[in-house]
Amino acid sequence: MIRYSFPKQSLPYSYMQRFPSLLGLRAFEAAGRLSSFSQAACELSVTPSAISHQIRKLEDELGTALFRRSTRTITLTDAGETYLQTVKQAFALLTEGSRHIRQSTRTSLRISLLASFASNWLMPRLDSFTEAYPAIDFRLDPSVELTNFSASDNQLAIRYGRGGWPEVEARCLMLEHLAPVCSPAFLRQHPQLREFSDVAAVNLLMANAKMEYEWRAWSRMTGVNLASARITPLRDYNIVLQAALAGQGVAMGRGALIAEHLQSGRLIEPLGPAIPMNGIGYWVLTPHGTLSEEVTMFRNWLITEAASFKHFQQRADMRDNEHL
Repeated sequence: MIRYSFPKQSLPYSYMQRFPSLLGLRAFEAAGRLSSFSQAACELSVTPSAISHQIRKLEDELGTALFRRSTRTITLTDAGETYLQTVKQAFALLTEGSRHIRQSTRTSLRISLLASFASNWLMPRLDSFTEAYPAIDFRLDPSVELTNFSASDNQLAIRYGRGGWPEVEARCLMLEHLAPVCSPAFLRQHPQLREFSDVAAVNLLMANAKMEYEWRAWSRMTGVNLASARITPLRDYNIVLQAALAGQGVAMGRGALIAEHLQSGRLIEPLGPAIPMNGIGYWVLTPHGTLSEEVTMFRNWLITEAASFKHFQQRADMRDNEHL
């Protein structure tokens, strides 16, 4: 670690008068490093004449020439060579000091969440939060286990289910909407897939889980008996989605995670629009008690984003119902 030591007394005004212009130093360092006023101008997004003017002003301040100028080239003088090394070292010290300050003011936020939610819903939206709060670093911890906040470094969790978890504060982000989905290619191969009961005759893709909500809940709401259906169990919902996209069967589409696939047409709902599930959805979990500022900001941002998505989902449902 670099340590910085500064005199306790303030610098006299006469010293500050003798300090070269930072604009001139930047122009000189770039031109000296690149051996070109034009390339320095391009790097600093100014004109070559501005570079030349700043360097002339710096030379006047220092009382010596820094470059030898010819019609097509520039070369450093001996004084310029020596001064360039000094300026580079000063800029390196400033860069390191700035990096040290930025690191000391950054905070981290560790979030436990489902991998499928992270990749299909959170990540496409996370840029808006990081742009608003650039000093917060994220660590995402994919997991299906209920987070024990007192025994882990996690500060916030996102889970899927019915809520009611012990020893946490849970707020519902959005309720789930479910509909069987498949690829257009799969539907062309199985044109008989027209009624709810027809899903029992095709390959069903299902994520392994301690509590399998989707197909069970959909079966209960539609009255379709899936006891004899052919099921392909897969490790997690991300793999289920990839299998459905590849035309390997019918998946139960979670509305929050497949919206982009439906919009692009990579997945379709052959049996009609999604059905809202009563009580099943995504929840944001936090420990009881006072939350840190970054946890509160992120939770509030999640709730706002979820509300925007629910509005989008409701409008999509209205359009689908108009076409029924």
